[in-house]
Amino acid sequence: TSKMAAPARKTVEFFYDVLSPYTWLGFEIMCRYQQKWNIDLKLRPFYLAGVFKSSDNRPPAMVPAKSQYMGRDLWRLADMYKVPFKLPSNVIEVLFIKGSLNAGRFLTAVDMNCDQYLEELTRQLFLRIFYRDEDITEPASLLSAAMKAGIPEDLAKQLLSTIKDQTVKDRFQQTTQAALDYGAFGAPTIVAHVDGKPKMFFGSDRFELMAHMLGEKWHGPLPELAKAKI
Repeated sequence: TSKMAAPARKTVEFFYDVLSPYTWLGFEIMCRYQQKWNIDLKLRPFYLAGVFKSSDNRPPAMVPAKSQYMGRDLWRLADMYKVPFKLPSNVIEVLFIKGSLNAGRFLTAVDMNCDQYLEELTRQLFLRIFYRDEDITEPASLLSAAMKAGIPEDLAKQLLSTIKDQTVKDRFQQTTQAALDYGAFGAPTIVAHVDGKPKMFFGSDRFELMAHMLGEKWHGPLPELAKAKI
């Protein structure tokens, strides 16, 4: 009897910016499910400020009623998903003044040169903002996150020195444009490739629908597969 061929792995692209609190929660869930579903998870750091501008959208925190709701909603979700979470003490400064341009370019440089570290560096940057209330804009902050992610210091410093290189800037912009081409207007933007067609999902509450379209099962938050170590 001939054995049936294993079903092909489906690619799921996860477009993200470490400034987005909902994306932190969604990132952890997708990292758990890449251990469960027959998928290749591709992490795609992009520039959320650019997405908002190009899609004529604005951050939910800029809408007073949404901002109030988000504060409660994020706590509820973090509790259900079992993801470590605290809002930074000065949300406006962190999200709208300091921003994430250097962090996004650093993630891009890591993706281009040693992508085996990308997931853990992403996690460490998210934990800095949305758990420890630490900076992600200064070179020393990015270096600290890199070393916590297991990147050797010499390599981390070398990568950090490239974040203003045109090749890195171009790649970061190309990834942002790729998300916009899929129809992105915020973060996370998740694109599942099913039967040769991209299916775009927005937000951290569409996992059940995504599972259905991938022909997989949603088993809830799966905290036993959690990777965020506090």
